[in-house]
Amino acid sequence: MSAVTSPTRRETTSVGTGDDIGAVDTIRRGVRHSPELIDGLVGTLLLAVLSTVGQVVVPVAVQQTLDRGIGAPGGPDVGFTVLMAVAAGVAVLVTGVASYFMTARLFVAAETGLATLRVKAFRHVHDLPLGTQDTERRGALVSRVTSDIDQVSQFIVFGGVLFIVSIGQILVATVVMAVYDWRLTLVVWVCFAPLFASLRYFQRKLSQAYGIVRNQVGVMLSAIAEPVVGAAVVRSYAVEARTQARIDTSIDRYRSAATKAQGFTAVSFSLGGISAGLANAGVIVVGVWLGLAGDVSAGEILAFAFLVTLFVGPVQMGTQILTDAQNAIAGWRRVVALLDTPAELVDPGEDGAELPDRAVDVELDDVWFAYGGGEPVLRGISLRIEAGRRVAVVGETGSGKSTIAKLLTRLADPTDGAVLLDGVDLREVRSSSLRRRVVLVPQEGFLFDDTVLANLRYGDLDADEQRVLAAAAEIGVDDWLLGLPDGVHTRVGQRGESLSAGERQLVALLRAHLADPDLLVLDEATSAVDPALEMRISRALEALMDGRTSITIAHRLTTAENADEVVVVDAGRVVQHGPHAALVAQPDGVYARLHRSWVAQQAVAGER
Repeated sequence: MSAVTSPTRRETTSVGTGDDIGAVDTIRRGVRHSPELIDGLVGTLLLAVLSTVGQVVVPVAVQQTLDRGIGAPGGPDVGFTVLMAVAAGVAVLVTGVASYFMTARLFVAAETGLATLRVKAFRHVHDLPLGTQDTERRGALVSRVTSDIDQVSQFIVFGGVLFIVSIGQILVATVVMAVYDWRLTLVVWVCFAPLFASLRYFQRKLSQAYGIVRNQVGVMLSAIAEPVVGAAVVRSYAVEARTQARIDTSIDRYRSAATKAQGFTAVSFSLGGISAGLANAGVIVVGVWLGLAGDVSAGEILAFAFLVTLFVGPVQMGTQILTDAQNAIAGWRRVVALLDTPAELVDPGEDGAELPDRAVDVELDDVWFAYGGGEPVLRGISLRIEAGRRVAVVGETGSGKSTIAKLLTRLADPTDGAVLLDGVDLREVRSSSLRRRVVLVPQEGFLFDDTVLANLRYGDLDADEQRVLAAAAEIGVDDWLLGLPDGVHTRVGQRGESLSAGERQLVALLRAHLADPDLLVLDEATSAVDPALEMRISRALEALMDGRTSITIAHRLTTAENADEVVVVDAGRVVQHGPHAALVAQPDGVYARLHRSWVAQQAVAGER
C-alpha cells in the first residue's frame, strides 16, 4: 500500500431530520420499531366502537320517547318512556366502561411501545460513528430521545384515544342521520366540505412547520446545556452576555417557529368552528321547513339536533388532534431518522466470539483510520503485543496515540485492517464479552452525579461495599477512600467536580480494578495527577497492571521508562518499537528526541 494513498474510507453519516419521510411511512416505521404499540389493537378498536355506538343510543331514545312515548296516539305511554330512559342509562354506563378499558389498554400499549423506542434510540446514539457524534449537537441528539418521543407519547395516549373515538362518532352519526333523513345529512356534509377539502393542505403546512419546531427544540437544548456544563469557563472569560445572547436567539427562533405553526392550527380550528355554525343553522332551517311540510316529526328533528352535535364535536376535536398529530409525527420522524442512521459499531450478539478469561495477545494488522472521511489519522499500523506485557505508546500531540486507544477498546472500528485479541477480530467479539474483558481508563475519568460507591460499581454492578473496600485495599487506596467526608457514600457532584482531578483518577483506576479486565488501556491516565497523589496513583497503577496486558498512552515518559516495551507513533505510523533503553540509545530516533525534550522540561520545572 502506498504511503500517500489511503484505502476506501467510510464517510461520517449525519443524522437526518427525516423530512423526506411521509406521515404514513413514519407511522409504519415507528410501529416496526415499537411493535407493542399495536398489541391488542383489535380489542381496543372494538371497545372504541362500543363506546361510540353507546353515545348514539341517547338521541335515538330521546326521539322514541317524544314520538312513541309522550306523543303516543292514546296518550303518554309511561312504560315505554321508562324503558327508553333505562336504555339511555344503560348506554351511558356501557359507554363509560368501554371508554375506560379502551383508554387503559391504549395507555399501556403506548407507554410500553414508546419505552422500547426510547431504549432503542438511546442505545443507537451510542452505536453511532464517533464522527457523527462529534459533529451532532448533544442537545439535538438528547431531544430525539426525550422531548421528541414525549410528543409522540402525549399524542398516542391522549390524542390517539380521542381520534379513534372521534372517527367512530363521525361515521356512526352519519349513518344514523342518513337513516333519519338523507337531506339533512347532506346539509351537514356540505357545510363541512370546505374544511375536509382543506385538511390535506393544512396537513402539509403543519407537517413542515412542526418539523422546524422539533429541530429548533434540539438547537435550544444545545444552546442551554453547553453553558450550564461549561459555567466555569463562561464566568472565567466573562462571556455571560454573549452566552445569554446566544440562548436568547435560540429561544426566540423556537418561539417564532412555534408561533407560525400555531397560526396554521388557529386557521384550521377556526374553519371547524365556522363549519359547525353553518351545519347547526342549516339543520334548523331545513329541519323546520321539512317539519312544516310534514316530512319529519318533532322528535326526529330533536334527535337530529343531538346527532349533529355528536357529529360536529368530533370533527372539531379531530381537526385539533390532526394538528397535534403533525407535531407528534414530526418528532416521530426525527426518531425514525435517528434509528435509520447507520451504526458503526455493530454488536454480533450471540453469534459473536467470547474472549478468554486471561491476559490476551494484541495485534494491529495494517490498521488505517480516518475521522469523518478526512485524512488518515493512522496509516498502515502493524503491531503485535504479547500477553501480559506492559506497553507505553508515545508520540507528539496529534500523532494518533489516543486513536489507537479507541480502536483497542472498540470505541471505533478501523477504516481498513483489523484489531485482533488472541487472533480474533474485535468486530467478531460479542459486546458483552468485550466490555467485561477490555477496559479503558480515559484521560478524564467521567463520574456521574452520585456517590463514590455508585460510580465504582460501574466496574462491577454486583460489587457490594465490602467488595469495593477489599478492591481498594488490593491497590492501596483504601485509606484514601475511607478518608473522604462520607467514605464511599461521598457524593462526587456533577461530572465529579467535588473531587480533585487526582481523586477522580483514583476512582477511575479503582473502577477499572473492580472490572478485572484482561486488557487494560490507559489513555493519558496520569496526565491530570496532582503531586500529592502522584505516588499513590503510581502504586495503584502498578497493582492494577499486574498480571494483565496493559497499554498506556502517555506523554509523561516516566511511564515509558518503566514499561516493558515502548511504541513510538509519528504522523499516524509506528516508527519505533522496543525497550526504553534501546530506543533512547538511538540518538537520531524520534523517541530519543522526545525523551531529551521531556528531560529538559523536567529540569526547568525542578529549578522553579
